[in-house]
Formats: sequence, structure tokens, C-alpha cells
Amino acid sequence: MPHYLYLRAGQRYAHAVSPVHVAIIEDNAPFARMIEGHFRRPSLGIKCDAVYASAEEALEKLPDAVPQVALVDINLPGMSGIECIARLRQLCPELLCIVLTTFEEDALIFEALKAGACGYLLKRASPDELTGAIRDAVTGGAPMSPQIARQVVGFFHSRPARQVDTALSPREQEIIELLAAGLLYKEIGGQLNLTFETVRSYVKKIYEKLHAHSRTDAILKWQGKGKSSGPGLR
Repeated sequence: MPHYLYLRAGQRYAHAVSPVHVAIIEDNAPFARMIEGHFRRPSLGIKCDAVYASAEEALEKLPDAVPQVALVDINLPGMSGIECIARLRQLCPELLCIVLTTFEEDALIFEALKAGACGYLLKRASPDELTGAIRDAVTGGAPMSPQIARQVVGFFHSRPARQVDTALSPREQEIIELLAAGLLYKEIGGQLNLTFETVRSYVKKIYEKLHAHSRTDAILKWQGKGKSSGPGLR
């Protein structure tokens, strides 16, 4: 079983016909070269478009050629990776940012997720595990290293439930509960008899209502604050 996962066990993935375009934001040049070299394997279906040694360089150059996924270290020279993620998400809302770092502190994990990261991996993950995490992210997943996922689950268990200010519709509640269970957009669509694009549209509305920047941020706000008891809702 792979050593990354969602809030529950990771899902299997299938290779896409076209490659997934990735950028690496990492100041450790040997580590960045190792990851970039791994992605050169044609069978992976992943293409590394660029490597940036700082947040400032990424913010200057990445918006001109936006990849699908950015792998972002937290401890960058100058601007932090967390601030970089927040700014990149403002400039490129469709960009998926996965943290790739050595840091496991709760505060950094949640700051990164709230900034808009869709996943959080530790650098000790193998290249193959990283490949799987990237593919999970582009299909709607929120890949995390196991210990990070446990810390997120522990956060849910430790916080008292409070009412959220903005009510989600019954359908939106169904979808966010399935997101929290680790289902991908395609799987949610199959279960609720909705198209992939319809699920994406609902997720976008959920983000807007919860003022969330990513799937995990939305789940944290939904489950951490408690569910709305609006009219006609359970």
C-alpha cells in the first residue's frame, strides 16, 4: 500500500493520456534534481516544466506558463513556501499546490492547507509515492503522508463542534461529506449520478461559501466548525 493517503486510505489511479505538467519550487538543488530526474521516465506520464529555487522566482515566472501541479517546499530562502502558495493561488486559481517538506508541525500543516495547498507530503516519501500523490491531486484527491493525515484527523477529534455561519445546501453537504471520506470527483459523480463538471461546480460553490482555498481547507472548516442546522438540513 502506498505511503501517502487521503483523510482515509488512498485510492488507485489511472494514467492520463496527456502528461501532468509539474513545477518544483525547492531551494535544495540536489533534491530538486533527483525529483526532476525521476519525472523524466516516459512511463510516468509526468512532465517537469520548471524548477524554481525561491518563491520570488516562482511568482515571477510560473504565471507565464502555469502547470497543473506545483510541489512547494516550506523552508525557502526569502518568502516562505506557505506565503508562496497563497499568492500563487490568487494568481493561478486552478493550480494545485502540494507541500513537499521535512516539517511535521501542526501549525505549519494547517497554515499550508489554509493557504490553499491540496496536499502535504514529507520528503522521505519515495519518488513513486510522490508520482501517485500528483495523480491523486489532479483527479480531485488530497494526498498526505500517513502521519500528516493522522494529525489532521486528530484535529477533527480535538475541536468542539460549533455552528457555521453559512449553510450549505443538502446536495453540497452530501458532496463535502464524500470529499471528507476521500472520494475523488469522478467517484462522487458516480455515487450521486452527477457529471464530473457538475461536481466541480458544486465544489467551487462550497469553497466560496466556506471561504476555503482548497479541498482540505473546506473539509477542515466544515468538520472543524460543525455542520449548519439551516432549514430542512439534517
